[in-house]
Amino acid sequence: MEEAEIVEIIEEYSNKQFEFEQFLASVLIFFEKYPDLNQKHFPIIHSLKSRMKDPAHLKDKLERKNVDGKVITKETLFSEITDLIGVRILHLHQEQFKEINEAIQKKVSDGDWIFKEEPKALTWDPESKVFYEKLGITTELRETLYTSIHYVIQPNNPKAFVTCEIQVRTLFEEIWGEIDHAINYPHKTESVACKEQLRVLAKLASTGTRLADSIFRSHQEYLSHQQYVK
Repeated sequence: MEEAEIVEIIEEYSNKQFEFEQFLASVLIFFEKYPDLNQKHFPIIHSLKSRMKDPAHLKDKLERKNVDGKVITKETLFSEITDLIGVRILHLHQEQFKEINEAIQKKVSDGDWIFKEEPKALTWDPESKVFYEKLGITTELRETLYTSIHYVIQPNNPKAFVTCEIQVRTLFEEIWGEIDHAINYPHKTESVACKEQLRVLAKLASTGTRLADSIFRSHQEYLSHQQYVK
């Protein structure tokens, strides 16, 4: 791929940014305002992050795909690169994911969004794999230790070219992800020590998520017992 072709592709993206900004805003509003996920006493969603891919990062991604033999053109940009905008949903413990998934699935079944790609859970943990598969989500074990659930959505419109990647993960998983991203993106570290330390951190994050689930189950059992006693 020539430099001029990359510039042309980035210009195509820049010319469509308004449409991407609009869709990103609508996705954020849905998650910020959806009542079942934002109860005042104890909301399911802890926090949201959003981003629009920077043109420089897009350029780097195009160059890396070109090296890997995957050629992107101006005509295929929006069908091949589906994470130009993204929303990340953070929650405290794994059980809360069920309600987040239900909200997304309902938005699709109501006809507002469609899945551009099949939802997929990425994890290194066999126990998490079982959890997600019970919810009907295709799950892939990753040796990289990356953990997140990915949805790629777009407006339910035959003319729609805008897609948005939604990532869902716990706060513990987010800590690991942010550190890994700082070390390994866009180019992976060659440090053996860093790789081993990230592996240990992934196991600590998984343990933390499980402990959080246990704490909240214990708290719910305590509250139920108190009501029974009264």
